Amino acid sequence: MLERKAMGQIEKWHRGDARKALLIKGARQIGKTTVVRQFARTHYKNFVELNFLEDARAHAIFDDSLDADSLVAALTSYVRKPLDPGNTLILFDEVQECPRARMAVKFLVEDGRFDYIETGSLLGVKSRQVGSYPVGFEEHLQMYPLDFEEFCLANGVQPQALSSLRECFEKRVAVNPAVHGAMMKLFFAYMVVGGMPEVVQRYVDTHDVAQAMALQKGLLDLYRLDIAKYAENGDAAKARSVFDAIPAQLDDKNRRFVLADIDKNARQNRYASSFLWLVDAGVALPCYNVQQPVAPLEANCKHSLFKLFMGDTGLLCAATLGNIQFDLLQGNTDVNVGSITENVVAQELKSNGFNLNYFNNKRYGEVDFIVQDGAKVIPVEVKSGNDWRAHKALHNVLSVEQWHMDEAFVLCKGNVECDGSIVYLPLYMTMFLRPTPAPESLVYQVDLSALDELTR
Repeated sequence: MLERKAMGQIEKWHRGDARKALLIKGARQIGKTTVVRQFARTHYKNFVELNFLEDARAHAIFDDSLDADSLVAALTSYVRKPLDPGNTLILFDEVQECPRARMAVKFLVEDGRFDYIETGSLLGVKSRQVGSYPVGFEEHLQMYPLDFEEFCLANGVQPQALSSLRECFEKRVAVNPAVHGAMMKLFFAYMVVGGMPEVVQRYVDTHDVAQAMALQKGLLDLYRLDIAKYAENGDAAKARSVFDAIPAQLDDKNRRFVLADIDKNARQNRYASSFLWLVDAGVALPCYNVQQPVAPLEANCKHSLFKLFMGDTGLLCAATLGNIQFDLLQGNTDVNVGSITENVVAQELKSNGFNLNYFNNKRYGEVDFIVQDGAKVIPVEVKSGNDWRAHKALHNVLSVEQWHMDEAFVLCKGNVECDGSIVYLPLYMTMFLRPTPAPESLVYQVDLSALDELTR
């Protein structure tokens, strides 16, 4: 059974004082339903699963009144067994298929008899169909494919080994050369296999990359079917063309997505909904240009300039022509895998909690990623080849005093090393690049005693 970090976040929701429904969002086939089933087995006496995509009868529960008593009566009738208040979890799976179920969450949570988890793959895509959101009655959790740390655990890497690697990262000391070599090989395997749970499980069980590739091609076909099914108002063809163009666009020297490469007459506003569809569906990750690498990055974003990464690097490999997977598994990064390496870093940074941005300026050059941790902005360069010490743009941005950047990371094949403000990290240590977690509580009280003088 694959170990998922989302389980810890679901546990935290379960322990929470303020009871809300938990809404788990993410792309198709990334393991949302599976992790809920695992959680239910160990925490509840009763578990009810309504799949609105596969079972049309489940929609009928919400056809009439949405008051709690009517809904609970319909639920118990549907499952044909009594449900134990306080010890029952009800899963609304693929909730985007039944907008009225999403509307009913408010009344069911207020009722308090049962706990509720919703999962959705195309929530942003189908949001217009929801008449009234249960604002204040949902807690949101975003899920992604397995990250590299989860992939390591799936392949038998012990938590103590990961803790030792984290210590090397934190102390900025080199990893044992033999360990470093093994971790690089495992990272190359992750680049090929990716993080889709079914693909990872097949690789763990068989170590047959050909079987993993066959599953990946099936998932790509599923995503294309989703585009044809859900994209509206004639946008399906545009969304499909954008999706299919991602590998070639990333192979371009500057990685930037250029619409003219799809259609010389294409206009950004005509394709905007297609890009949004792919992002909302979780199959693509946008990385926006920032005009200045200063906080807040969002205020400096130029949304008309962006890179578009695939949501899973294994799927990017499967969509790339040729048998590049076997070159990667042999550690042969002399082939042109810069786009794949940059994609895997984007996938890791996003799942770790960073927004994706890059910087490109004629005067200073291009930096692959710019991430923000609180008020601190950090440039990140990705190097797939052996020239990881060549990064002129990085030196340029670090030299600008008013940008106040005192550290930069270069992710590469080399071991941990520091050179002034530049820290060289092995590619696999991307898993340790995370924003500082928000405090559990932040109590702040203003001393108003000075105002007492005004009342005397």
